[in-house]
Amino acid sequence: MTLTDRTVAAFAERHGRQAAGVWSAPGRVNLIGEHTDYNEGFVLPFGIDRRTAVALAPREDRLVRVTTGFADGAAEFSLDTIDPDAGAGWHTYPLGLVWALGELGAPPAGRRGVDVHIESDVPAGAGLSSSAALEAALALALDEHWALGLNRADLARAGQLAENRVVGAPTGIMDQSASLLAEADAAVFLDCRSLEAATVPLGFSADGLSLLVIDTRVTHEHATGGYAARRASCEAGARSLGVASLRELGPDDLARAAEVLDDETFRRVRHIVTENGRVLDTVRALRSDGPTAIGPYLDASHASLRDDFEISTPELDLAVGTAQATGAIGARMTGGGFGGSAIALVVDPLVPVLERAVVRAFAEEGYAEPAVFTVRPSAGARRER
Repeated sequence: MTLTDRTVAAFAERHGRQAAGVWSAPGRVNLIGEHTDYNEGFVLPFGIDRRTAVALAPREDRLVRVTTGFADGAAEFSLDTIDPDAGAGWHTYPLGLVWALGELGAPPAGRRGVDVHIESDVPAGAGLSSSAALEAALALALDEHWALGLNRADLARAGQLAENRVVGAPTGIMDQSASLLAEADAAVFLDCRSLEAATVPLGFSADGLSLLVIDTRVTHEHATGGYAARRASCEAGARSLGVASLRELGPDDLARAAEVLDDETFRRVRHIVTENGRVLDTVRALRSDGPTAIGPYLDASHASLRDDFEISTPELDLAVGTAQATGAIGARMTGGGFGGSAIALVVDPLVPVLERAVVRAFAEEGYAEPAVFTVRPSAGARRER
């Protein structure tokens, strides 16, 4: 049964009637450009062939009632009394998205409520942005159903606002943009200051390459812990250096930064500056020489995330190191860090070899067995039926 069929069937079971439509959006892999988005820098994500689907039907009243395949019961709220401080839990994502649409000029006043059911095959907590896939699918569904007339950049901003204000995760706009703007066999080259986006062909399959995801099974939460601390450190570094964001700094500014900043803040800043450069180098390499040329940038990105930004984990380091030792073109952790997944770009015949090597390495260290699977660069949010 396809994800769409499963969502349609589950909607009928949970809500007792047929859905009016089904929309879906992909999770994402960030090929390179980590923690640069909220520093107004550059990122290079792509949508993956694991998606979140949303089925929807109108109600006669003003209620929004949401069910999911990953939680029992239903979340229910009124369009007349949307509270952005309505507590924690999965329900904050749909509630936050509806609230954010109103904040961005599409208030729910005069609109009928909806019944919604959500299904997903994007692994939660794996650094593949399952939350943004949910937000993007629901945003596209509500935009069409309520005839809001918003473009995809607007919908991405609504998803980010929901995460920041309602969920409490201080994330940038990369994940929602990737889920909404992705194209098949391509990455989204996004300038997070201007929000200009360009498509960059990846050509993995044409060159006989696969992109492996190594899910360490170490879950993370962006709303708490180190993610917020890293963002605060970047913002403090920008203030100390007298710039609006770290995007304004280049390699030539690092010597001054080393003099002005304490060692920890300097290393956070150095990661952002060098990571922006690696994104630009990767885009140039893809356009001129193809995907086999990007390995050194992936490897260098992981080293910077491990040593300067300090958001890797022993499991992520082991996954990356094993992939590199097994012959990967390049490998790095991906996502916000403190758990989640690593990626490795490999020639097709090495896929089963690398999978066995990683599983064996984790077993030898006494870690939980990782999930290792390939992903294909896939299209962004769309209506399914």
